[in-house]
Parts: sequence; structure tokens; C-alpha cells
Amino acid sequence: MVHSAEWSAQMQPHLLGASGKRARAKLVQRYGFGVPSAERALRCANDALTLVAQSSIRPFVDGQMRELHFFELPWPRDVLAELGATPARLRITLSYFIEPNPGRPGWKKRHRYQSHGLRFDVKGPTESFADFHKRLNKQAIEEDEAKPTTGGDSSEWCLGEHARNRGSLHSDILSCNAADVAVIAVYPVSGWRKDQSKRERSEHGVRYALVLSVETPGVDTDIRTPVATQVGLPVAIEP
Repeated sequence: MVHSAEWSAQMQPHLLGASGKRARAKLVQRYGFGVPSAERALRCANDALTLVAQSSIRPFVDGQMRELHFFELPWPRDVLAELGATPARLRITLSYFIEPNPGRPGWKKRHRYQSHGLRFDVKGPTESFADFHKRLNKQAIEEDEAKPTTGGDSSEWCLGEHARNRGSLHSDILSCNAADVAVIAVYPVSGWRKDQSKRERSEHGVRYALVLSVETPGVDTDIRTPVATQVGLPVAIEP
């Protein structure tokens, strides 16, 4: 529902008049992510690709980050080369459940509400995998220490990480070149589970859902069929 939502015509004037990410963040507080659309949620077209991943991640071990998940988009190289610098609209939505803070006295940071948090990020087109991994670790540490993050909040994001990383459902839209979309990461950030080793249950994992949509409007290139073929989905053939 959230992934298909868009701001309505009545909401758009406020959006167009909003300058910068802080102003757009206030729109989210006012309208949420907009009005859900069954048509967009069920839409399937050659110039629109939606990928859904449901998985489980083990956030912590001994008070440290334990796992990161990387998703490499199954785009064939010839499709990427054909798209080149074609403008694309990338939307990512991440949803997961948390355990609220029981609030017992004597715990470290006892006012921390969430048991854990999850975040998503996209690898930059010129960023190596090793540098991407280091950046994610740094962002997780900075968020744990309540410091402003120093990377990843590209100006091409509609909301940016400071606005989208609230609660346990995060959604944002990135305007980018289609060829630049390659790897997406899901990684954990702190919660009271990290501080309370006796009550840590990361070994059992925490489930999440990641939804990704890529649209290349106005482009004749078929981005769906090659992906469907690569991942083994049936492709309808018109008579």
C-alpha cells in the first residue's frame, strides 16, 4: 500500500511549494506517503519493473553489527548498456516489525524504544563494494551515537535519510540514471536488543520486506522481459 501511494492533486501544490528535504519531510508528517493505488500496485509494463524480497536478518552479536544484506539487481549487461544514461525513477520501500522497549529500570539507554532498526542504501556508481561496506558501517555507528550522518544522503533522493529513517517503514524515491542502479543494501542499526545481551534474540533473525520499483517512462527499451527471463519467470507471448 505504501509503495504504491502518491501525493494527490490536492496535496501536490504543497509539495511543489516545499523547498528542500526538510519541507518535504513535513509533507510526510502531514499526508503520509499519499494515497495508495491498486492500479500502481498491480501494474506490470515493459518500462516498469518491480522486485520484492522477503528475508530475515540477524542484526547483532555481542553488541556489534552481525549481518548486512546486499541485493544485486538482475539486470543483464546488454540492457544496462542499451539504457545508458536514461533517466529512471527508483522507489524503495523497507518494512519490518520491532519489539517496543519494556522500559525496565537499570538498562542502558532505557528510553530507546525500538529493539532494532533497519535501513537501506544504494551503492554509488563509482563506489567499490569495499567502500560501500565501510560507508554502511560508518552510518550505522553514527546513527547509534546520534551523530549526523556524513554520506549516502544524495540530493537526488526525494526525502533523504534524515526524513525517511523514522519508525519501522521507510520509503523514498531516487532520480538517477538507470545504469547506475546496481546494488541495494539492507543493514541494521541500534536498538535496545544491542545493549541487552541477555535478552538478545538476533540468532533467530528478524523478518523484513523490501520492495523496489524502477520506471523508465517514455523509453521503448523493454527492461522487464530480460529480467523475467533471467530469474526464471514465465513470459507471456502474444499470438
